[in-house]
Amino acid sequence: MERRDIYRTVDHTLLLQDATWEEIRQICDDAVAYGTASVCIPPSYVKRASEYLGDRMPVCTVIGFPNGYNTTAVKVFETEDAIKNGAAEIDMVINIGDLKDKNYDKITDEIRQIKAACGEHILKVIIETCLLTDEEKVKMCQIVTESGADYIKTSTGFSKAGATFEDIALFKEHVGEGVKIKAAGGISSFDDAERFIGLGAERLGTSRIVKLAKAEEEGHGRQTADTDGY
Repeated sequence: MERRDIYRTVDHTLLLQDATWEEIRQICDDAVAYGTASVCIPPSYVKRASEYLGDRMPVCTVIGFPNGYNTTAVKVFETEDAIKNGAAEIDMVINIGDLKDKNYDKITDEIRQIKAACGEHILKVIIETCLLTDEEKVKMCQIVTESGADYIKTSTGFSKAGATFEDIALFKEHVGEGVKIKAAGGISSFDDAERFIGLGAERLGTSRIVKLAKAEEEGHGRQTADTDGY
């Protein structure tokens, strides 16, 4: 697989709590330079980044992040505010407690409300696979399909673990037609990225891929440490 094809799947991400505008601006520049799918940043930077980027790169942001236990009303408001500020894509976190309690209708309704707030903008649903059983992951494939969301996404990158090859294969087997897959968290090499894509992921949430490319160009040829929770 060509490197440029991998870059096109990447949501180039910085979600650390102490991220500064200068750091956000730099990942925006890097995303444009490498032709990534989007830049994924905290909601507080969406307006400034959208104005800075113009039509050069879609801005993605996170809702109910990273724990997912905000009320639906708060998540809907966050989404509406992000869209108003220029976000083109929304990555929301489900209420994992609701899933554990088998409140499936509540989860479905929440995703539908957030998708309605997104309008034609892309909605990705983070289910935090490291906290779930395989049965719960399969159930979320069904719920995301029924809800009308665009993607199911593995992880926030802020919990116990990130994406696994096994989870992407499981998603691919159980998501409905039209639902895409995003792997996020712990994608540490081009080989990993290519394998995730081969298993069915159409987006990758990571900062490492662009960091690796930059390091190679600078002659270091070494893997850089992950610094964004992804």
